[in-house]
Amino acid sequence: VHVSIMNRLGDGENVTLHCQSKDNDLGQQNVADGSEFGWDFSVNTAGTTLFYCDMAWQNVPQYHFDAYDFGRDFVRCETQCLWLVSTEGMYGLNGRTGFWEYIYHWPN
Repeated sequence: VHVSIMNRLGDGENVTLHCQSKDNDLGQQNVADGSEFGWDFSVNTAGTTLFYCDMAWQNVPQYHFDAYDFGRDFVRCETQCLWLVSTEGMYGLNGRTGFWEYIYHWPN
């Protein structure tokens, strides 16, 4: 599976990401506006694969989200999970429908 998180905040706004699973820490990444950060992995046989991220930028000082959760994403994004970070929230591409779905909203 390939996961990619795209920064589409605009105005030159960078996003700081720190993504990990129980077994893999991908380290802290600074993703420039218009760029993306991605990684590849294999789903475990138990069906419990989970990658989660902590994210921050000027308007949202701290946000935690699941970048890949087998139970939610096995069907929605079988081989690639694409995320788009925008000013109103995060969108995930549904691989079955081909449509971007509004999945996470920022806290007020």
